[in-house]
Formats: sequence, C-alpha cells, structure tokens
Amino acid sequence: MSLPALDNLVRTGQLKSEPRNEAEIRRMLAMARTRLADARLSALSPQGRFISAYNAAHTAALAALRWHGYRSENRYTVFQCLAHTLNWPAPRWRVLDAAHQKRNMAEYEGFLDVEESAIAELCALVADLIADFDKLTCR
Repeated sequence: MSLPALDNLVRTGQLKSEPRNEAEIRRMLAMARTRLADARLSALSPQGRFISAYNAAHTAALAALRWHGYRSENRYTVFQCLAHTLNWPAPRWRVLDAAHQKRNMAEYEGFLDVEESAIAELCALVADLIADFDKLTCR
C-alpha cells in the first residue's frame, strides 16, 4: 500500500520501497511480543527491561512500515513514520523518540538512567502499538 508521505521519503533516500513480506512481518511481530514480555519481567534489571521495551517498540514499528511496503535503516525514521503507518499523533511517537535518545546514550556513551514509570509507560505504548498493528492487519 503506497502512502504519499512515505513515497516522498523514498524520493529523498530516507526510506526504501520494498514489497511486503508476510513471513518477515509475522516474525517481527512475534519478536516484538517476546521483547515486550521480557520488558515486563521484574527479575530483569531496569536497564534490561527498558532496552527490551525499546527493542519491542522498534520491531513493531518496523513491522508496520514493512506492512506498507517500505523499509528504513534509521530507527528514528521508523518511529516518525508511525504518523503515516498507524496514524499515530506526534505526542505518541515522540515518546518512542525519547526512548530512542535514551537507548543511544546507553549504546554509545554507556549511560542509562531510567525510572520504573518510564518503563511502564513504554511497555503500555508498545502494547498499544502492537494492538494498532493487529487492527491494521485484521489479526
């Protein structure tokens, strides 16, 4: 399904147009669900739970992008595209952008200070993201 705003991103090189791959999308959603379940495990460290929730968000958002026939190698762009792939308003996907910034601090600077409330909010948002994807695909 071609979307004009995403086609513009293809023209500027921020996205690639690529045919939908149902098997790949199913694997991505299964992985997102597993990572979300991991993020809810109280036995894990807060940092591990946050990274699991973040990875679940990215995987589910990428699955939505792939459903529409696009791919991005830029994590930030994947979250921005939720405005078009799942009709998410900016305040919702910007929470994921904030999580992306925290993830980058952890990955590139070795610093991750995260509160339980942020993990809970991210988990709830990921659950919504997966549910919205399921509605899109009538799963």
